[in-house]
Amino acid sequence: MRRIDVIAIGLGIFLAGGGLFLGFRLFGLDGISAGIWSQVVMVGGVVAWLASYLLRVFTRNMTLNQQMEDYESAVLQRRLDELSPEQLAALQAQLSQDDQP
Repeated sequence: MRRIDVIAIGLGIFLAGGGLFLGFRLFGLDGISAGIWSQVVMVGGVVAWLASYLLRVFTRNMTLNQQMEDYESAVLQRRLDELSPEQLAALQAQLSQDDQP
């Protein structure tokens, strides 16, 4: 992520908080209550984002993990494709021999 992206995201979050404050003010709340409720909504958003991130971490459903699994599958498939029919038959025979007790 570039530095300008981080600045834009931070500015967007800042403006969203201000928009929430103004929305609550237009809804009829006084300044203190509008500030408290806008903070509650913003903190709730951060907690929800953190919970979704932790869920992806614990279920190992993150982008890097998916990329690694795709890469490993592609490498194994390429190795299988490069095997001659005799080597493939020998590998299958060895695997079936290992599976039998």
